[in-house]
Amino acid sequence: MTETSKPDSQPASQPAHHDTAPDQKPISTGKALVGVALFLLVALLLAGFGILHRMSADKVLANTTTELAAPSVIVAQPVKGAPVESFILPGNVTAYTDAPIYARTSGYLTRWYFDIGARVKKGALLCEISSPEIDQQLAQAQADLNTAEATAGNARTQADRYTGLLQSNAVSRQDTDTYVNQANATAAGVRSAQANVKRLEDMQSFEKVYAPFDGVVTARNIDTGQLVDSGAGKELFHLQAIQTLRVYANLPQIYSANVKRGQKIGLTFAEHPGKTYDGTLVRTADSIDPASRTLLVEIDIDNRSGELLPGSLAEAHFKTPTPTETFVIPAATLIFRREGLRVGTVVNGDVAHLAPVVIGEDDGVSVQIVSGLSANDRVIQSPPDSLIEGEKVTVVSPNSGNGEGGRS
Repeated sequence: MTETSKPDSQPASQPAHHDTAPDQKPISTGKALVGVALFLLVALLLAGFGILHRMSADKVLANTTTELAAPSVIVAQPVKGAPVESFILPGNVTAYTDAPIYARTSGYLTRWYFDIGARVKKGALLCEISSPEIDQQLAQAQADLNTAEATAGNARTQADRYTGLLQSNAVSRQDTDTYVNQANATAAGVRSAQANVKRLEDMQSFEKVYAPFDGVVTARNIDTGQLVDSGAGKELFHLQAIQTLRVYANLPQIYSANVKRGQKIGLTFAEHPGKTYDGTLVRTADSIDPASRTLLVEIDIDNRSGELLPGSLAEAHFKTPTPTETFVIPAATLIFRREGLRVGTVVNGDVAHLAPVVIGEDDGVSVQIVSGLSANDRVIQSPPDSLIEGEKVTVVSPNSGNGEGGRS
């Protein structure tokens, strides 16, 4: 008997399992993560490069804009001039007394008596204002005063009567004190009513506007029938005393110790060529202005002839204690500002400085500078009107070949 063999436990048709199948998934995941990391790294590098490039471009643009915004100027050193023994300062001419005239009461203007250019004396009636409300209030206050005086008189009579009867013990002291107190209270009421009447009388007196000093009417801003309000809301007239005029000038600090009160100063005016008026230095500010380093001085001039007008510009001729070194610059270099004459200079290489100057002789083409410049200053030729203190500028030198100009 033959022995049968054991059938194989695994069918021949079943595929065999490979040991490498479980390792395929971890390898694929690792490659994906590396790819993502590389992609993010490249993206970050590109983004950083773009940001740095943009920052660099913005910086270049800002520098270019700043450089182009700085005005281009040509500079030159001032030419030394001959020493001088006098100098000229501009002076502002003002009236000795200048006052706007306002209404102190409200109402309608019924009449005015003086127009512009009229010379008036102190106390002259300028205009009249109708204010019926004040008139009626005054009438009421006077009636109240009469009532208060009658009441006070009656109370005083009663107090005196009781005071006399008290000596004979015909009345009590309490009643006497009551009537005496009533008399005192009514007397105080009379004083209050009198004060109210006086106030309204003063208000009524303001219906007539008078000139506060001798002068000339330089403005009339009202007309008949206009409503006038009390206070400084609307100016009625403008009055100036021009018999004596004040001339104010700013004296450079270097000469401040050489001016004395009572000193005679020559004054000239463009509208009176060839004529010099004598003025007297009457006072100074006794303080140097820290902004301009100048001393404010006042020069009074007799104007009883009426030739000179307030508001005009004068030239004050001052004598120097010793001959002063001067410099000559083109007239086009002068800058006229509200603070006074200025000359543009360049300091620290590229910074504009507006130097206050005092001029001497002026022939229209060149100007003599008595104070404010030194031989080493770099003066801006034909400065732009927009030039300001501390502004950055670009200094260029003239180029005769192409007319453009190159940087210095």
